[in-house]
Amino acid sequence: MTNKTCLIYCNCGAGIISDEKKAGLSEAFKPLGVDIYELHDLCAFSLNEKDFLHKLDKDYDKTLIAACYPRAIKNMFEQNGVQLSNYEVFNFRETGTDKITAEIAAKIEEKQENNVYEIKKTDLKVPAWYPIIEKSRCTLCGQCARFCVFGVYSYNKKNMEVVNPLSCKNNCPACGRTCPASAIIFPRLPENSALSGAEPTGDKKTSGNDQKGNLFVMLNERNNARRNIFKQGSFQQAEEEKKKALEELKNSFKNPKGDA
Repeated sequence: MTNKTCLIYCNCGAGIISDEKKAGLSEAFKPLGVDIYELHDLCAFSLNEKDFLHKLDKDYDKTLIAACYPRAIKNMFEQNGVQLSNYEVFNFRETGTDKITAEIAAKIEEKQENNVYEIKKTDLKVPAWYPIIEKSRCTLCGQCARFCVFGVYSYNKKNMEVVNPLSCKNNCPACGRTCPASAIIFPRLPENSALSGAEPTGDKKTSGNDQKGNLFVMLNERNNARRNIFKQGSFQQAEEEKKKALEELKNSFKNPKGDA
């Protein structure tokens, strides 16, 4: 029995790769011999068009995804309730066109006849910019929720959630820069860092839900991480980004465009 495979290609509108590379990837993928769905873009679809992704999961045995960091995509799907039972992510941020095409081709067991190439655009009217929480790293310190002034998060000592993702201001990753555990991800951020989804350096933080024993160790680790943020100047950068976002919001009230 043929293992039917499709490819999701995220045509990201956030500028994390060049238009030239995006066009090159599109042409390189077409001869792969599988159904290809070019999504504009995956962040928006995982939030606003989940039904389309769920239909792909029913129609295909395996879904290959050409997008950004696998860590970002995995946690984005989990946060948004996207259910894909068998998928693999290939990172076009740090992988060249020829290499990523070869990696994807190696995962295709058999080419399909009469395969399609469909371009799908979201109905979302604003940029799909919002934070992703990696729950396994989150220590439930609440720093991001306290720093955010746009009502994106809901927080108590037992739970942290992104409840108003589209209240986040486009291109403002400020709250994530204050996170001592590198648990906040902005997939559309055009920098190669843990904040945009790369694997964080150093030891993995333990989830706040799993820390049953040594409270002193947890608090000490959290305080050390916070001190490192100040040393690295991240908090100052976050303040500047938040100030800019607030100014843009203020200007949008004076000159409404509907995309602030």
